Amino acid sequence: MQDIIAALKPYESYIRIREHEPMAHHTTFRIGGPADLFLDCASGAPLEEIVPIIRGAGVPLYVVGRGSNLLVHDEGVRGVVLCTAEMHEITVSGSTISAEAGALLFSIASCALRQGLGGAEFAAGIPGTLGGAVFMNAGAYGGQMADIVVRTHYLDGEGKIGTIEGDAHQFGYRESVFKSNPDWIVLSSELRLSPDSADVIREKMQDYAQRRRDKQPLEFPSAGSTFKRPEGYFAGKLIQDSGLMGYTVGGAQVSEKHAGFLINRGGATCADMLALIEHVQQTVLKNFGVELHCEVRLV
Repeated sequence: MQDIIAALKPYESYIRIREHEPMAHHTTFRIGGPADLFLDCASGAPLEEIVPIIRGAGVPLYVVGRGSNLLVHDEGVRGVVLCTAEMHEITVSGSTISAEAGALLFSIASCALRQGLGGAEFAAGIPGTLGGAVFMNAGAYGGQMADIVVRTHYLDGEGKIGTIEGDAHQFGYRESVFKSNPDWIVLSSELRLSPDSADVIREKMQDYAQRRRDKQPLEFPSAGSTFKRPEGYFAGKLIQDSGLMGYTVGGAQVSEKHAGFLINRGGATCADMLALIEHVQQTVLKNFGVELHCEVRLV
């Protein structure tokens, strides 16, 4: 790792390097052991130069934003974690918002509100960044990134910057072309919105926020909905009907407020959460014959 640190020295104005950084500090689960190297990248960082240095060293590279859909092993991450959370510039041109990968969805929705642009209200309560949201086509309350993303700039596996538009994103339910090409890195996206009354936009955002407060265990660390929605069913309802609300393994628990959320009640390990996930999957399969697939990424 010292060779990588030395090779990255010319870029120290753009990146901060930390060794043996606990990933629990960088995931909304508050779970995860240390990463060998953790890089914070600022706006303007030339990733087309930085990423090939890391990949050329032959070590694994993991890209994260706010870690809101991530479960990291207790042993940590062997390799380099590149964090885009500080790459968060947002600009507006007409009815189009351009945002870097690390821009919080709440910040994007708030910017849209100030500009009187509707269409991003659904994203205001999703605790993630633009990059992760595009990667998995995040959505809520009837909206999804596929509805508003028109263009994305990315870094491919060879370190070249590319651009895709429209259908080339291959958006599906929690899917995108980036999920099919995990060595591609989202740099920024352009979102096309529609002029609307600020009062109408604000009312929608407040309604969605209240619904989240009423129904979701926001007071506990979690990764949001742990499982994808099975076709024809709701994961939370299947889990609830299996009698699993409140079921606990170590510090990990099926939320007593919303069964679709697995939460860290305090001191949960990755092993606890994996055991809980497996128990929920096996119980639901036994009771209903339905397979639950994780929405959360395991690293």
